[in-house]
Amino acid sequence: MGYIFEHVASRVSAAAGRPMAFALALSIIIVWGLSGPLFGWSDTWQLVINTGTTIVTFLMVFLIQNAQNRDAAAIQAKLDEVIRAIDSARNQFIGIEHLSEEQLQRIRGDIEAEFGEESIRNEALERLIGRR
Repeated sequence: MGYIFEHVASRVSAAAGRPMAFALALSIIIVWGLSGPLFGWSDTWQLVINTGTTIVTFLMVFLIQNAQNRDAAAIQAKLDEVIRAIDSARNQFIGIEHLSEEQLQRIRGDIEAEFGEESIRNEALERLIGRR
């Protein structure tokens, strides 16, 4: 079941991000809008588009979440490999994505404190922003 979902999710995510998918969705909305007078702007006419968009939105939430989870896992694996490959990097950062929010905030605060005083940090940021 997992393989089938991932396969379908991957293909649908790729297709949904293409211009043709947008054109198809826009076409459906235009046809629906133009058909309004034909159906007398009825409640059923409105229910059709509301139901359709709700179903598509509901399903796309799961597909988008799956795509984001896969991307995040791939990026994390790449970052872990970079940390592992650099001699001066601290290997204890590998896997910290599994820590709680509180633990991550503490680590981030410690790293920022190591970076230096506030004025030095602001100067570095200003230099970085000035590179644009």
